[in-house]
Amino acid sequence: MGPFSDPPILPNATDTVRGTDVAGLSGHSDAKWQALLRGVAGCSPYLAGVMRQNMGWLDENAHAPEAALRTINNALRSGAATGVDLRQAKARTALITGLAEISGAWPLHQCTQALSDFADVAVDAALRAALDQPRLKRKLPTPRRDVDFAGLTVLSMGKGGAGELNYSSDIDLICLFDDTAYADADVGEARAGLIKVVQTAMALLSDVTEHGYVFRTDLRLRPDPSVTPVCLSISAAERYYEALGRTWERAAFIKARAAAGNLEAGRVFLRELTPFIWRKHLDFAAIQDAHELRLKIRDAKGLGGPITLPGHNMKLGRGGIREIEFFTQTRQLIAGGRDPELRLRGTCDGLAALAQKGWIGQDVAAELTEHYVFHRTIEHRLQMINDAQTHSLPTTPEGFLRLADFLGRDVQGLEAELRSRLEAVHRLTEDFFAPDTPVAQASAGFGADVVANWHAYPAFRSDRASQIFDRLQPQILNGLQQSSDPEGALRHFDMFLAGLPAGVQLFSLFQANPHLIDLIVDICAISPNLAEYLSRNSRVLDAVLGGDFFDPWPLQADLMGQLKTALDHEQDYEAVLDRARGWLKERSFRVGVHHLRGLIDAATAARQYSDLADVIVAGIAPHVTAQFAQKHGAPPGKGVAVLAMGSLGARALNVASDLDLITIYDAQGVEASQGPRPLDTRSYYARWTQALVTALSAPMAQGRLYEVDMRLRPSGKQGPVATSLGGFEAYHLNEAWTWEHLALTRARVIAGPASLAADIEAVRCVVLDQDRDRSATLADVRDMTARLDAAKPEQGLWDIKAGAGGLQQMELVAQTMAVLSGSDACDFRQQIQSGVAIGMLKDAQSAALWSIYRFFWALQATGRLIRNGVSEGPTNFDELGKSGQAVMLRETDQADGAALRAAVVNAKAKAAALCAAVMSNG
Repeated sequence: MGPFSDPPILPNATDTVRGTDVAGLSGHSDAKWQALLRGVAGCSPYLAGVMRQNMGWLDENAHAPEAALRTINNALRSGAATGVDLRQAKARTALITGLAEISGAWPLHQCTQALSDFADVAVDAALRAALDQPRLKRKLPTPRRDVDFAGLTVLSMGKGGAGELNYSSDIDLICLFDDTAYADADVGEARAGLIKVVQTAMALLSDVTEHGYVFRTDLRLRPDPSVTPVCLSISAAERYYEALGRTWERAAFIKARAAAGNLEAGRVFLRELTPFIWRKHLDFAAIQDAHELRLKIRDAKGLGGPITLPGHNMKLGRGGIREIEFFTQTRQLIAGGRDPELRLRGTCDGLAALAQKGWIGQDVAAELTEHYVFHRTIEHRLQMINDAQTHSLPTTPEGFLRLADFLGRDVQGLEAELRSRLEAVHRLTEDFFAPDTPVAQASAGFGADVVANWHAYPAFRSDRASQIFDRLQPQILNGLQQSSDPEGALRHFDMFLAGLPAGVQLFSLFQANPHLIDLIVDICAISPNLAEYLSRNSRVLDAVLGGDFFDPWPLQADLMGQLKTALDHEQDYEAVLDRARGWLKERSFRVGVHHLRGLIDAATAARQYSDLADVIVAGIAPHVTAQFAQKHGAPPGKGVAVLAMGSLGARALNVASDLDLITIYDAQGVEASQGPRPLDTRSYYARWTQALVTALSAPMAQGRLYEVDMRLRPSGKQGPVATSLGGFEAYHLNEAWTWEHLALTRARVIAGPASLAADIEAVRCVVLDQDRDRSATLADVRDMTARLDAAKPEQGLWDIKAGAGGLQQMELVAQTMAVLSGSDACDFRQQIQSGVAIGMLKDAQSAALWSIYRFFWALQATGRLIRNGVSEGPTNFDELGKSGQAVMLRETDQADGAALRAAVVNAKAKAAALCAAVMSNG
């Protein structure tokens, strides 16, 4: 009998007389087929009746159930289906799908998908039949364009949308129509006519006749069902969800699918609804919303008591199906806005994706998946008995015996497994929604005067925010008190709270992830400026929960792939720019946290900040080009490249760095662009450059990416903002000053066509490889150093950038070595070593300069991190809090403040002597 020939489990016929009678109607005598029919008919009066009416058809199709269902569905798609046709098709689908599940021929998900597929076909056929009725046709105005189904689309929600329809389920539908398909004056008439169509179609499906029914239909998931008609316009639905949509409706749309009618209109609507369903940031407030909804359902259904098997609701009761679905969907809502790969309709698929992404453990996903399949199997057997929309276990011993027989189980074993699985699901899910973790208490009275003001801050405007925070407060105060400077940390945390515009989302984030509180305490203790920044940009904390926050730093190509994926999901140019800002802030925050906590040192942080800047410029540039090309055409010639200069060119950014950039183009003789508003080549690339600078530096909802400085271009402020390749080469070979060649030693192409990048690098190497008068070059650099010292004199002990032996002088020495040696190296260490190759430095001197440079870089970069990007003036160690001083001492490997002061004085004197010796070596 094909797939039914070797069932792994056979039901035991509770009613042996009925079972034997029905099995005897089959024309097949195969023993296992007979046993299957006997067991099923003996347990299910409903299936026994369907078998009696359709045994000839069943005998013909039992060898190929998939083909039988395809034939049923194709027949409904191709012809004008009547109510009788639909009901017969439903009965046969239920029969052969039920046998496939009971026998084990198909896994559960194949059965639920088959039922869901049939529901789509049935709704589609019912709509077509209603639209074909002459009396309804007359009620519809003519659309202004050709549209299928008069623009009517049906969304399948819930289990039907996910392909998880249960055996005797109703179907949750939302019926909408594309109002843009009609003239404005006709929209009202179209709405009225399509309401009649929907009502007729739903009656065709749900009315109970002598042939049964097809599906019970539920249209209550539509917007505001108590006051809206059964069919409303897509525009009205969009306005509702944008203004009034609630968390439970967002969760419902996780499973939504365009299932019948005008499928394209439904798909477009769901795409437009994406921002409503999937928030761009982690949405832990959804946990509380889901928890409250769970409690309301329990209270309304009287299901809040302990787990007792008789009458227990396998769907809504404790440990039931809905618990697993809520657990999965809520996690998807939290993270799906950031990660589209979590936007899956199926519950088991969602659990697997959440585990793969690190949001839940693999063991939790596997266990909940197993429980889900078991629960759904029990649900199906309960429904198969009498085709009843029930989810409740039997209330009598006889009822449990029938259920056990239907599953081929003994009653005692089944009851034990039911109880065990229900309790396991409750345990796994309840802690997620309502954790009860005791926290240590701070000493009585600590911070009482400060705490007294907190509930007056804007973050506590809602009762919900206050309630969540009150649960968190003991842990927060305890953490602050345990820091090295409790009073200072409390003061800075108070500043953090005072600056928050709202608190529900952030406090929910803390409640669901208590380890974030430790991070905030650390930040408040170490860096009040960073705490203040977080109060305005708390969304960067999302990155800590992204799964890879503490993983090794990715390769630059992987970073580029991450950014491209993030930007490709945005629909318009401004959204791309804003998404890039959020992406950068999160990863810059990661670098800063790793540096503060000693997971990386200042030199590593510099490379990582530089990686991010490289990727951002390279990732944004194509979007700038695409946007610019819409107005002015594609870039003329070979295109344009972006040259990183200064600290970025040397891969030595810190948290406060701006970007020194130059743009260079090669038009290859093309005089103008070809587009709606063409521009001559020079204007095209000048304006493209301005567009790039704006894209990087314009303040938007999530701030700016970087400040951009273009003064290192040929001729500085007097030169064009974009330089042609030929002009760049001619200028540096014939006109550039020594300082401009020094700057060129740190230049790197970071964006643009590869062939143009190679051409620019070739020009750079030619320029740097020129023969030079060593004495004249050193004289120019000495003069430049004197001018810099006069313009920005040293500001005391802690100014390790300016003055003799400072970072600035050491960098000039390194660049001078690169120019005189013709080296193409961009970083400090290799440039200093190039001085050894031409005999201007000894190995020991090179090593000493490198050691001092790293020491001073650690001081500067760490100071700017603690001060969160404040670049004006040196970082005074004595003005840092205790925790900030501890970070600075750790980073510089000094025992205490006195040792650090002495080390700075000695290092600067030694560096000054070394630099002076090199610069006098004419």
